Amino acid sequence: MQTTSHILMIRPVNFGFNAQTAVNNAFQVAGADAAAQEKAQTEFDNFVSLLRTNGVDVKVINDTPEPHTPDSIFPNNWISFHEPDTICLYPMFAENRRHERKPPVIQQLQKTFTITSTFDFTGYENDQQFLEGTGSMVLDRENKLAYACLSPRTHQSVLDDFCKKMGYRPILFTAVDGAGKAIYHTNVMMCVADRYVVVCLASLPNHAEYQMVQEYIGKTGKELINISFEQMNHFAGNMLQVQNQVGEKLLVMSSQAYGSLQPEQIKKLESYNRILHAPLTTIETNGGGSARCMMAEVFLKPTSSLSQQV
Repeated sequence: MQTTSHILMIRPVNFGFNAQTAVNNAFQVAGADAAAQEKAQTEFDNFVSLLRTNGVDVKVINDTPEPHTPDSIFPNNWISFHEPDTICLYPMFAENRRHERKPPVIQQLQKTFTITSTFDFTGYENDQQFLEGTGSMVLDRENKLAYACLSPRTHQSVLDDFCKKMGYRPILFTAVDGAGKAIYHTNVMMCVADRYVVVCLASLPNHAEYQMVQEYIGKTGKELINISFEQMNHFAGNMLQVQNQVGEKLLVMSSQAYGSLQPEQIKKLESYNRILHAPLTTIETNGGGSARCMMAEVFLKPTSSLSQQV
């Protein structure tokens, strides 16, 4: 199953520009926005409301003031969920992001979802090797493919270990931005949905890898929808397809991403699913991540009736 109607989101309490991640995240913009936390919280709440209004089950868990975790709003980097009862925990590049792996989050989820198996890759931090969840990897869950671009946050050894344990095939490549700098997370240049893939082909400088990525997408029967560098810079690659509780597919993105799309691209995407978008400017500017990064898809088996918030 490629999509789910259950989403984990972490409501921020200390959101702000993180200097530890900015060293290799070109999407972050340094600035002195004293109101970043308040603005981010408003953007977060409006985003959650949009999803819930459209029938998506969003499990919101409030972050805690201590330990200080300015990027906790992006939970998909430290945890992923897999059918029917498995979670994976990931090694993080920035030391202050490692504190996001808070046991109470998992304990809260266990109230409504079954978790019986855990794959813990966090030990790779001791070797300075990282794999930041479904930021580092874009998963084609149905075809068991893990697309990943090498970066300081995505190490081949950890990727290979994940793929071996979870039964995926690694599709590893190099991706760069317009300045030739390694793209920090695969999910800013690529989105895999049930019947299509959005990808910035211009970011693949190696011709053989350029061909390889297209060939794998073609083998899965999914349509390739290409976006430009400029659209990627506006987070048009940072989308996530979800479904609501009646099974309707929805493509979720930020309003900035939506505004960068051409009419023909919107028409093509809407031929597959409705599009939902919300303003996330503060989160995108300070955090260097967008809509997809804020949503951790939960593929676990529910244990009881689901509540929307804890």
